[in-house]
Amino acid sequence: MKKKISTAGSFAEKAVCLLFVAIITNCTSQNKISHIVPDDDYHIAKPDKLFEIDNIVETMDGSGNENLPDWMSGFINGGIAEVEKDDLYRDKYLFIGHNGGGNFTALSKWANNYSVVRDFPRLAAARIEKRLISAASLYPDDEYGVFFETLVKKAFDAEYPGAIKEETYWIKVKKNQNQDLEREEADSSSQAYEYFVFISIDKVTMQTLIGNMMAEVRAAVTPTRPQNASINRLQQTFFEGF
Repeated sequence: MKKKISTAGSFAEKAVCLLFVAIITNCTSQNKISHIVPDDDYHIAKPDKLFEIDNIVETMDGSGNENLPDWMSGFINGGIAEVEKDDLYRDKYLFIGHNGGGNFTALSKWANNYSVVRDFPRLAAARIEKRLISAASLYPDDEYGVFFETLVKKAFDAEYPGAIKEETYWIKVKKNQNQDLEREEADSSSQAYEYFVFISIDKVTMQTLIGNMMAEVRAAVTPTRPQNASINRLQQTFFEGF
C-alpha cells in the first residue's frame, strides 16, 4: 500500500523556503555596492572609428586622400590624443566637432555657423564628464555624489574664453557596410560627407576654468566623507590623462 503524501505539508514547506530565499535576496540587494565592471579599454581614450583613410574618395583639397591636414589624419588614425602629440599644439587642448550625412549644403552651413561661444561648451563638458568617469572606481554618482552631476551641468553652461575655431574641413567617404543607417539624412547613396570643426584652447586657461568650476561646485555641495576624499583626489589628478 502506497503512503499518501500530505499536500498541505508540501505546500507549507515550499512556502517557508520561498520566504527564506526572498529575505536573503532582499538583504543582499540592500547592501549591494555598484561597481563599474572594468575592461581592458575602459580607461583608454580610443576614437570611434568612423571610417578608414583608404575609404576617403575626396576632400575639400581635391580627389583622393593625399592632401589631408596633419590634424585630420591624426584624428582619423588615433583620435584627439594623437593630434595633441604634435609639438605644434603642446600648449593647447584640442577638440574636434563632427557631423556627417548626405546633404552637403546643410553640413556646410553647420560648419560655417559653428560657434565656440554657443557650441563648444558641449564638447568641453563631454570631455570633462569622460575624465570624471575614467577617474572613478565606482559609478560617478556613488564616487562623487551630487558633485558629479552638478559639475557636468556647470560645464555645459560655462563660458570658455580663449577657445578658437582653428579650421573646418570636409571629406567624402565610401560608406562601410556596417555604418549607421539611422542618420536622418541616410539615403541609398554609397558615399557620404563628413565635416569637422577643429578647436583649440590654451592649456593654462582651460585648467584654470575647470579648477574654478570644481572649487565652486565643491563649495555648494555636501559630500560624504568617502566622497570628499574622492573629490580631493580628483582635484589633484584631474588633468593627468585629460
